[in-house]
Amino acid sequence: MHTLQLNIAPLHKQIDHHSKILLVGSCFAEHISDKLLQHKFDILYNPHGILYNPYSIADSIGSYISGRQYTEDDLFQLNELWNSWEHHTRYSHVDIDEVLKGINESRQQATDYILSASHIIISLGTAFYYTHKELNKVVGNNHKAPSQWFDKKMTTIDEIISEFSKTIDELKAVNPNAQVIFTVSPVRHIRDGVVENNRSKARLIEGAHALCDKYEQAYYFPSYELVTDVLRDYRYYNADMVHPNTQAVDYVWERFIDAATNDATQALMKSIGEIVTAATHRPRFPETDAHRKFKETFAQKTRALSQQHPYLQLTEELEYFEGN
Repeated sequence: MHTLQLNIAPLHKQIDHHSKILLVGSCFAEHISDKLLQHKFDILYNPHGILYNPYSIADSIGSYISGRQYTEDDLFQLNELWNSWEHHTRYSHVDIDEVLKGINESRQQATDYILSASHIIISLGTAFYYTHKELNKVVGNNHKAPSQWFDKKMTTIDEIISEFSKTIDELKAVNPNAQVIFTVSPVRHIRDGVVENNRSKARLIEGAHALCDKYEQAYYFPSYELVTDVLRDYRYYNADMVHPNTQAVDYVWERFIDAATNDATQALMKSIGEIVTAATHRPRFPETDAHRKFKETFAQKTRALSQQHPYLQLTEELEYFEGN
């Protein structure tokens, strides 16, 4: 099936359902976050919203460690909305107080979380970044501002190493036990150009490997290589030829779980997956005895799993199975 074999070293510090996992970075982190959530892992993902470039991702983690408080001076108004150059548009709002409230509450949650996080997954999207000319500031999101406001540059490998070395050193000071997992998103940034996208990904990969060589707690997971070199086919991309499709994401997820978890965790994930899938089942004829028995069976399974693993959050599923 897949002719090229990619041997992935096991994660130094394995993930289980007692782990606390912070995910930051590109939209590929969102895909993995969704999978982890479905299997009831304790996660926090993208407190800044989706970010792509190394400067913005490193800066976001730094703000969680330092407990930075954002103020009105950090915001700007464009197209009737208040925005932050450092945050995704999900925080944008017509009311400046709502923006600050959302940003600072999310940052506080991340600050509390990062102090006890067991794993931090960093998904790098592109080495390209945009600097606001007037402010001389790297932006995480341009909020559809005019392109002439920005200078476009590509991060060097040394800059990537420098930025994340600072981040990891700061992290070690507050949480020396956290495992840092670097990965490069397989999403193609084709608007930069095909050659340019490959240069960009190469810099991210080299920078990540240098950091893993430098820091014992840093680990590289080859998301990019699994899609580009193992799957290696446009069948595994959506129609835009840019984003990996569901089949590709599932394949990367399976390889991640193989590398990051042990057999006991995988067995528990299988049991959780069955319950979560059953709870999404919506029958055409809910009043039948067959459906009632189906719900009773899964209510028993859910109660048994909850008793065996009381830290799992299965309340929502149990309420469905026990409900009318």
